[in-house]
Amino acid sequence: MERIDKMFGENVFNDAVMKERLTKPTYKALKNTIDKGEPLDVSIADEIAKVMKEWAIEKGATHFTHWFQPLTGLTAEKHDAFIDPEGPGKVILKFSGKELIKGEPDASSFPSGGLRATCSARGYTIWDCTSPAFVKDNTLCIPTVFCSYTGEVLDTKGPLLRSVDALSKEAIRVLRCLGNTTSQKVFPNVGPEQEYFIVDKKSYDEREDLIFTGRTLFGAPSPKGQELDDHYFGVLKERVSAFMKDVDKELWALGITAKTKHNEVAPAQHEIATIYTSGNLATDNNQLVMEVLKKIALRHGLVCLLHEKPFAGINGSGKHNNWSMGTDDGLNLLDPTDTPHSNKQFLLFFTATIKAVDKYADLLRFSASNAGNDHRLGANEAPPAIISVFVGDQLEDILEQLEKGSATSTKGNSKLDLAISTIPTVEKDATDRNRTSPFAFTGNKFEFRMPPSSKSVAEPNTVLNAIVADVLSEIADRLEKASNVDAEVEKILTEIVKEHKKVVFNGNGYADAWVEEAEKRGLPNIKTTVEATKALIADKNVSVFEKFGILTKEELESRYEVALENYAKAINIEALTMIDMASKKIVPAVIKYTAELANSLNAIKAAVPSADVTTESELITKISGLTAKLNISLRELKASTEKAAATTDAYDQAYAYKFDVFEKMSVLREAADALEVLVDKKAWPFPTYSDLLFNV
Repeated sequence: MERIDKMFGENVFNDAVMKERLTKPTYKALKNTIDKGEPLDVSIADEIAKVMKEWAIEKGATHFTHWFQPLTGLTAEKHDAFIDPEGPGKVILKFSGKELIKGEPDASSFPSGGLRATCSARGYTIWDCTSPAFVKDNTLCIPTVFCSYTGEVLDTKGPLLRSVDALSKEAIRVLRCLGNTTSQKVFPNVGPEQEYFIVDKKSYDEREDLIFTGRTLFGAPSPKGQELDDHYFGVLKERVSAFMKDVDKELWALGITAKTKHNEVAPAQHEIATIYTSGNLATDNNQLVMEVLKKIALRHGLVCLLHEKPFAGINGSGKHNNWSMGTDDGLNLLDPTDTPHSNKQFLLFFTATIKAVDKYADLLRFSASNAGNDHRLGANEAPPAIISVFVGDQLEDILEQLEKGSATSTKGNSKLDLAISTIPTVEKDATDRNRTSPFAFTGNKFEFRMPPSSKSVAEPNTVLNAIVADVLSEIADRLEKASNVDAEVEKILTEIVKEHKKVVFNGNGYADAWVEEAEKRGLPNIKTTVEATKALIADKNVSVFEKFGILTKEELESRYEVALENYAKAINIEALTMIDMASKKIVPAVIKYTAELANSLNAIKAAVPSADVTTESELITKISGLTAKLNISLRELKASTEKAAATTDAYDQAYAYKFDVFEKMSVLREAADALEVLVDKKAWPFPTYSDLLFNV
């Protein structure tokens, strides 16, 4: 294989390519837009487009597309060839600045929550030059924002970019008050960790539920699961290792820093993590990571499952969103340094984040919501639905000092000596790592552990950027008016700790006692996606989005409708799939198997009238009873699904799917899974958990 450093970014129109191929004035103008946020001069677009086209053609590209991220949670592409007619039977290859800057996909066929009617179809995709273009599958992909003809944002990138600007503006205000005159821009740094499952495609193709919903709607537990902890960090299976190697190569060529890969806790579960980069680029890259995982898996006769809970009874998948704030001159504003008690800059940004998380816990909870994640949050595999912040012993001690007035000391790090002569003594980290915390400080960043594995990280990061910007804005307002900045900083820190320390929790987030304690502290426990959607239209949350021009009230209301609609559709598809599988596969298979048992029973009785057939009779009785229960559950699920589908109000409909349809689905599954245990494996109509989890 070619050296990583030689192949890395070879399919990306990155800074090195631009610097080499563009004229100096054009390169400088484009860099000023990318690095400093200066308006893009459209007059240079033609030169950029021409150079970009020639570079892409050298990479084998025949088409270009505006690559955007609508509210489906996926990416979207409309491909156009570079060809342009030039006389009879001849074409030339063209790509103009106009085509680079603006595209026109149909805006009415994507989710819009009522913002766009079918008769109002025109939409625009507009070039985001801060995320580099790239070539994949012989197509030049140009990252863009997506909006309607009348200017409403219809994607996840637009609000994210606005939130980045808001965070930068307010953070710079605070830095100026603290005497920093060199940093010109602050941006979120993000490093997503992506979990996923890998199953054999032949088994997958026999599971209608996996094909249509991404998760198993039926399935009795395998005799062996994750209880031995033998899969976690275990040796990679040969097929999985080969798949991962190809994933790495494809991602490296796209300039994505795929760094870490390993087996996760559950059988057939794995993780890939990328190195920190700017929030916008990290979001684009994670979308590509998910796409590449699915594409490369198919080449190996495998299927990648990104659903949060594809298998009951074992761990599901999340997407840990590591987030921090950096400056254009290399500062990490969340770096505590060796003496965090005296680092006022760190303490301000650190406590501002804590306040933001407490004040906007409902909004943060919504940003980590979807139908799949409802299965995962709160189980002993993922953080609880209660938002809390883990800070560790060292920083908790400093917060306690601040609550009393000022911090004067920092607990020192200790050494770890295993008393083995050949093993070196090492310095311990300042704090342990709490894997039960939904929002944990991990050295020099916060790790938001709640986001779903299948969802874009754009929404969680948009929310994080916006809510922290809001708190920083409040802090800047006070510091800019203060006659004594240092004294005002001390006052602000003490106030924040006193008012928001209730959200800080270093204990076991899985314990029942924490649920009771959180309730006493007044922390919200929003258990379902349906209930979490209300955060989008809460007055205080609308206010913060409108304050920074990230989203208008109308746009938030539309996203509220989209979120509820997506939830209802997801559960409806699951319910219909269950009905189809139970009616057309499980019931016929069980009836056939029962008939075979009955024939065998009759044959035994005829051959040996005195034979003891208690076992056979009891088995037939059990199966018949469960079949009857399944049939009743099936009828009830059909009725509930029809009733929910007929409900017109978006919230009421989503609520009905969650608290009626989903409950009926659980009852139907219980009967089916009990039957699976009793029915001969050869007679069962689709692959079992043992087949799916251990056959790769």
